Amino acid sequence: MSNTTNSPWTGRTDTEDGQLGLRWHQVVQSYPASPDSGVSLLGLASDLGVKFNKGRIGAAAGPVALRRALANMAWHLDTPLYDAGDVQVDDDLAAGQSEYARRAQQLLSNNQFVIGLGGGHELGWAGYHGLRLWLEANHPERRLGILNLDAHFDVREPAPNTSSGTPFRQAAEDSAQLGRAFNYACIGVAQPSNTRSLFQFADQQQAVYLEDIDCQQDIPEQFLTDWLQGIDVLYLTTCLDVLPAATAPGVSAPAALGVPLAVLLNMIRKLEGLCLQHNVDWKMADIAELNPLLDQDQRTASSAARMVHEILRSKFGDA
Repeated sequence: MSNTTNSPWTGRTDTEDGQLGLRWHQVVQSYPASPDSGVSLLGLASDLGVKFNKGRIGAAAGPVALRRALANMAWHLDTPLYDAGDVQVDDDLAAGQSEYARRAQQLLSNNQFVIGLGGGHELGWAGYHGLRLWLEANHPERRLGILNLDAHFDVREPAPNTSSGTPFRQAAEDSAQLGRAFNYACIGVAQPSNTRSLFQFADQQQAVYLEDIDCQQDIPEQFLTDWLQGIDVLYLTTCLDVLPAATAPGVSAPAALGVPLAVLLNMIRKLEGLCLQHNVDWKMADIAELNPLLDQDQRTASSAARMVHEILRSKFGDA
């Protein structure tokens, strides 16, 4: 991708290392008309959902900030990397989410592994919707599973608006309307940040979850194995408030405890191997709630970028 003064895709160039010294900014391309199978970045530049959820706004600038954090990272893969741009959300959240879903469906149809860049966690409904549309058109028999790394269940009842706190309640209701099971797992739930009503809804939906206090050393592999056995297609979504506040200060609601970054990275590194063992097709991942206005020393953006790196390392090989 050609770099301009305003482009986030700039960084160090190590010409002496040739092809072995490449970084993200040197390999990323604008999404072409006829792409090869690869990885595509798609942003949802929105914080309207955070506003409706009574949070601290600023996440609309998250996709650009995350690209800047990715730009100077070393690139270790042979997979094509594309930037498919951003969906800008102004006053109509549902329209922006629908447009994101349409674009995500198109990317999936062109054999892309989609990496969503947020924006608030209203991205969760947009990502789910895009993947569900693709499945309905291509593999309606396959069971979709949502794995959410998050301090919150994000299953609030819209009151009155959908928001960054409602995406997986929307997904549950959508699944019920289609007569499909709602396969939902959440890792990092903070009990003080979720009311009894939210725990009750999660239990009623037969969701499985781990609390943050039980994830300080590792994520039990058996937890993932048991859940993966019930799905065919995986959507991994991350709200950065799952991380400790010292690691991710630039979010709407920083965590008092959080799950250590290394614990989540180790889990992500194993994820594709576990998917292969259980014949699960991992199709999409995203990172939400990056608010650069609140980010000290770009700690949150750097942590998010490292998570993206490990997602691609897990999915495509030894990065």
